[in-house]
Amino acid sequence: MSPPNFRTLDLNLLRVFDEVMAERSLTRAARNLSLTQPAVSNALRRLRETLGDELVQRSGQGMAPTPRARAIWPAVREALQQLQSSLMPSEFIPAEANTSFVLAMADATAAELIPGLTDILEQEAPRVSLRVVPLTTRDPRRMLDEEACDLAVGYFPSVLADLTAGAQSGEPQPFSHLRLYDGEYVCVMRRDHPLARSPLTLDQFCAARHMLVSFSGRPYGFIDESLASLGRERRVVLTVNQFFTAGLVVANSNLLTVLPRHFVRVTGIAEQLTLQPLPFDVSPVHVDAVWHRRSQQRSSHLWLRQAVMRVAKQSFQPDSDHPS
Repeated sequence: MSPPNFRTLDLNLLRVFDEVMAERSLTRAARNLSLTQPAVSNALRRLRETLGDELVQRSGQGMAPTPRARAIWPAVREALQQLQSSLMPSEFIPAEANTSFVLAMADATAAELIPGLTDILEQEAPRVSLRVVPLTTRDPRRMLDEEACDLAVGYFPSVLADLTAGAQSGEPQPFSHLRLYDGEYVCVMRRDHPLARSPLTLDQFCAARHMLVSFSGRPYGFIDESLASLGRERRVVLTVNQFFTAGLVVANSNLLTVLPRHFVRVTGIAEQLTLQPLPFDVSPVHVDAVWHRRSQQRSSHLWLRQAVMRVAKQSFQPDSDHPS
């Protein structure tokens, strides 16, 4: 079969394809497009003939996409959204807006940013709502690509390295990022812990029993990577997925943990804890906001990014904003 001729392609077929992929249902897609179900079926048939692929097949009560459909859908959806925003731009007016944003972040980040964001909503956008979902990965690109969140905020060293390398090679990048603030990790223990009486040594750190905060549940983190580079290791006896839980546990046990320094002050139990510098070098911790470029020009998303940046600048150094 000869390759499809884009010049003769009916772009309306792509709108139908996008809706069917989003809904996984011909009936719901027809309703959303104000078309009849036979019209949607006919449009899919024409697109199948053009692309030489079945695209979707019946599966139970819905439709299952083919590998080809899965591969092309993100590009089709992004192109349609960019075309719509260019032809029919809508100005986001915070005081009048009635929308919702989804943010993905760890509880330590949320504790630092959400109170300030709540103040902004109350004062500037009272009908706008926020939903915070757990950040369970150090690579949020899939969440953003699948539109599970509008903005991911956290420590994403490998993601930023990939994006930087791609940009330097001239490849188009589907994601953007913004530096919000720099953090520092410290060793945390209960105030009357035996190791709290004097500076912590590397031998003491490695010999102690540790609790690790791990989003994925994997009992190995960047602290362990730093120790491994020195030929050392620590004993992790407990793994949790929340910084708040870690703070409460170490306040009432002999375990050590490693937490962001800024987080300790918002735990409500800072007076029960002692902070010790880590007795070895670790890479700087940068907290970044990452989003998909299809949201780049939306006025609503721009307002959200600026609101997050304003809160971060209020809490941390004013020169920590480095957009990319």
